[in-house]
Amino acid sequence: MTVVDNAVYVDGTRVASPTSLDQTFAELRRCPDGRSFGWIGLLRPDRDEIDVVAKEFQFHELAIEDTVNAHQRPKLEWYGDTMFVVLRPARYVDPVEIIELGEIHLFLGPEFVVTVRHAAEPDLSEVRLRMEADPELLAHGPFAVLYAVLDKVVDDYGPVLSGLQDDIDQIETQVFDGDPSVSKRIYQLSREVIAFQRAVQPLQDLIAALHQRVGSEGATPDLELSRALRDVADHAVRALERTEGFRQLLSDILVVNSTLVAQRQNEEMARLAQAGYDQNEQLKRISSWAAILFAPTVVAGIYGMNFTLMPELAWPLGYPFALALMFGLALVLYLLFKRRGWL
Repeated sequence: MTVVDNAVYVDGTRVASPTSLDQTFAELRRCPDGRSFGWIGLLRPDRDEIDVVAKEFQFHELAIEDTVNAHQRPKLEWYGDTMFVVLRPARYVDPVEIIELGEIHLFLGPEFVVTVRHAAEPDLSEVRLRMEADPELLAHGPFAVLYAVLDKVVDDYGPVLSGLQDDIDQIETQVFDGDPSVSKRIYQLSREVIAFQRAVQPLQDLIAALHQRVGSEGATPDLELSRALRDVADHAVRALERTEGFRQLLSDILVVNSTLVAQRQNEEMARLAQAGYDQNEQLKRISSWAAILFAPTVVAGIYGMNFTLMPELAWPLGYPFALALMFGLALVLYLLFKRRGWL
């Protein structure tokens, strides 16, 4: 059996630590009704192991299936006198920015509590030691155990929220520094926040239903437990509000990042357009001067062929005329390009 711990309590004091479930069942039958209960802690049990406990305490088949299959959302359900509760503890793995969600199932009856963990965290031995150190609170019975486990789960949300806050602060810095990889980080962290929100949000209704059940008992000793549940409810509300704030903040950061990326792209396009314009202006100038120099070159090239029979070779003014022609063509082209703004 995957029994982590197994004990019988009378008036909040541990009176037996059976070595097997059969001994636990036998001890509970011998203990006085209304003053005793057994607390059995299981870690990753299979169907056969669950059936042993379910047969003794008469668990409902639907609750057994939920426990075996796991992957349930937080909830509280009643099957006759047995309460079935699902909680989702969380742990933040900062190096990879992942929220690991565990799963704890609790079966509560008048004389028993069975806790089923599907992950190594959180360690409920700390919860058991805390409760055993406070017999007055543990004397309230199975509801006190549920309160303690619930309080542990909600308290562990604190480090998760702190880790998310630190990473969101880093993301804000990345966004304004223009880090191109920040979009992927925002998206991945948003998914983790959404999954965490799904684990926290149902706790409000769960605690409200539990608080109503404890208050309806009408017994004076349950007033302390009722106050303790209100404190857990306050912590759960604050965790939910911060989670919703993180989700909205990440959404806003993603919008801001998209705006900044678009702005940087526009600035880059404007820079490229300006560079293209400047390059085009330079090309115009080069082409203009090339055309201006081409005209005299053509004239000089023609008269440099040294053929015997060429016009104006024997003309005394031929040479000055050729120079004037070259200068005139260059001047006309210069004035034309200048007028068009190419020079």
